[in-house]
Amino acid sequence: MSSPAKKRKRDAPSTRSIASFFQNQAPKKLEKPEPVADPGDTEQHLSDEALARKLQAEWNNEQDVPQPETVDEAEPATAPDTPPETDRELKKARSQGVLSLQSSAGTEDTLSLSIPFDQSPLVFDASTYAAELKAHWATQGGNASYALLSRAFVLANATTSRIKIVDTLVNFLRVLIEGDPSSVLPAVWLATNSISPPYHELELGLGGSSISKAFKKIYGLNSQGLKTLYDRLGDAGDVAFEAKKRQSFTLVKPKPLSIKGVYQSLMKIAMSKGSGSQESKQRIVEKLLQDTRGAEESRYIVRTLVQNLRIGAVKTTMLIALARAFSISRPGDASFAIRSQQELARLKKNELAEIYNTAEELVKASYARHPNYNDLCPCLLEVGVTEELLLRCGLQLHVPLMPMLGSITRDLSEMLTKLQGRDFTCEYKYDGQRAQVHCDDQGKVTIFSRHLEQMTEKYPDLVSLVPQIRGESVSSFILEGEVVAVDQDTGELQAFQILTNRAKKNVEIGAIKINVCLFAFDLMYLNGTPLLDRSLRERRGLLRSLFAEIPNRFTWVKSLDATSADSEAVLDFFKSATDSKCEGIMVKVLDNAESALPSNDHGTTMPNTSTEATSEKPSKGGRRKALLSTYEPDKRLDSWLKVKKDYSASSETLDLIPVAAWHGNGRKAKWWSPILLAVRNPETGSLQAVTKCMSGLTDKFYQANKDKYEEGGPNVISRPSYVEYNGEPDVWFEPQEVWETAFADITLSPTYPAAIGLVSDARGLSLRFPRFLKVRDDKSINEASTSDYLALLYRKQSERAQAEAAVNADQIADLEDQEQ
Repeated sequence: MSSPAKKRKRDAPSTRSIASFFQNQAPKKLEKPEPVADPGDTEQHLSDEALARKLQAEWNNEQDVPQPETVDEAEPATAPDTPPETDRELKKARSQGVLSLQSSAGTEDTLSLSIPFDQSPLVFDASTYAAELKAHWATQGGNASYALLSRAFVLANATTSRIKIVDTLVNFLRVLIEGDPSSVLPAVWLATNSISPPYHELELGLGGSSISKAFKKIYGLNSQGLKTLYDRLGDAGDVAFEAKKRQSFTLVKPKPLSIKGVYQSLMKIAMSKGSGSQESKQRIVEKLLQDTRGAEESRYIVRTLVQNLRIGAVKTTMLIALARAFSISRPGDASFAIRSQQELARLKKNELAEIYNTAEELVKASYARHPNYNDLCPCLLEVGVTEELLLRCGLQLHVPLMPMLGSITRDLSEMLTKLQGRDFTCEYKYDGQRAQVHCDDQGKVTIFSRHLEQMTEKYPDLVSLVPQIRGESVSSFILEGEVVAVDQDTGELQAFQILTNRAKKNVEIGAIKINVCLFAFDLMYLNGTPLLDRSLRERRGLLRSLFAEIPNRFTWVKSLDATSADSEAVLDFFKSATDSKCEGIMVKVLDNAESALPSNDHGTTMPNTSTEATSEKPSKGGRRKALLSTYEPDKRLDSWLKVKKDYSASSETLDLIPVAAWHGNGRKAKWWSPILLAVRNPETGSLQAVTKCMSGLTDKFYQANKDKYEEGGPNVISRPSYVEYNGEPDVWFEPQEVWETAFADITLSPTYPAAIGLVSDARGLSLRFPRFLKVRDDKSINEASTSDYLALLYRKQSERAQAEAAVNADQIADLEDQEQ
């Protein structure tokens, strides 16, 4: 299981400092002459091209064959003025198996590179392209080529339009569905920049030297050339692109890479353990680079190896693309229903959107309950986008479902307004670690984190509690709660920082020094039956009636049932939560306030889009839409609200990512100040600068920050291409932390690109008077505030300002009337 620090590294746009692949590559001054290398040893360190030239020259000299005047003439062709007898001699030599240079130009898969994946799926002819490609692949082993995937990457990377990115992926997937269904799964893994689900996490484990060694050996780069390229380009994939373009010849004609083959190579790298594993990994990396056919394939192979794909295809984008692709295309041996392009093209825009939304919600619902492409893709290939998908790939023991999330409210009054007229429960929001506990009828227990990581080894004391807490009628269950460090003698809650000091692996119960209590708050599965479509009141009743409390080890979250009329009681409860060292309270709707949407037997209510579940505006009939009390995995709904003490004390806060800094002045000259902070663009994966922060930072923090981001260290990198900012900071940080930041208000800015295009086509958004509050150790950078959320706060701020202006105008008018 990854540590929190390792998780933050993994979730960064670059999982490790890309600069680490190239730093310290500059050649050192030689204090004494290097010994003469053995000729055989020299050959081992030559690039393919250099070695081929050397061997060809030696053979030519031995045979007295004229050598070409330039190296721009590609073998096997001969120069136009080559004498006939020499031409015959060269051909004879080749027929005898003599080594000769192969041109790297012309080896690219021109058929794959010409496919217009960025067309609208309503006009893209997937069947025709699939037939042509199948015949083409048949000459190369029968599997879909990696060139096809790199073509999709190129087109996706060439646009910032989310619609175009989705269209590109939809068309690419359709070609695979109809041409090579067995390549759909590995293609999805590669396009999502991963090779396994988070709860069975596999890491490539490539050291920085592996990439640089491969560049030197395959592309013939020396240390200085490698460093120069990276300093200029700032991206490992771009370095590979340039190096491949410069490689005119190669010793052996590349063997075409396939999508399956690349994925299998990555799996071999991840599974390689023990003695000799690094050498094995190195050979696989070099073989991948050697077999690339063209600069773009090289670019994306390397970006995959360093886990920084940068095509703007986040998880949601891929699920949308899968839903739409399987709505239009199916494998030749499948019989599930699809819609023809002609039928879809005749629909009105809103009708087409409704069809797409229904399909997308089914696929998202399945993935939220069973987040593993290894299971989702085969089910889609067999049954398509149908409700049977939720039966075959739905809630399952020991496979974590994605947690339901709560919306932020600014204060208690806003919360009471949103839930007016509804029954709700307030719960302590404990300062701990969210945990999802699974237990089957054989007694096997697994515990998952909020990020779906396995942490069973971390909490053997909780595992040992399961036989004691479940009642006699309970055979299997999935429950959710908060793990909090607790003083076992007094029951006093302890800070989250104490919990983080607990060991994460190989924990022995007898050696545990930091004791914990699990405060349970939900039950999602019981005795083989999903409970997701049951109301919270019913789920909570089952939890508290069928499980047994153990003081200071297993109990329920402290709660208060109320309505919006009980404002004083809710305020007192909120104060007691903060006095008890909690972050605030969670407020949850107990019952479906109005008739819910039709449910099925798969533990979900379908269709249930987040828009339907969160809207508080009156419908045309004058009735508010329902706030569902069902459990909705991977959704942030207004039926769960969180009110934190930080929110109630001031305005909203943002979770921002430090990405760069400048040298301080005066007293702060020895530290980094100010520090550039960024929000996350969820569509492209880029980080957008939003403000500079230098308030709220203590001297002690400044020093620790300078030590962490020391110049020349692994956390200071060259300018990253995935950070959007036009200025020139003194240093760039490797994105790996989340800082909670308060601010006075949000303004339009010509300097900062955050949320540009969302509220203004020409300007981004920035923060006035930003103030650092704390480092969010519990959050990875994939959970940092998004540009969409920043734009939402700006709109709310504008609405409040307009409302206040209207009130002021009315007051002034009233005063004028009184004076008259």
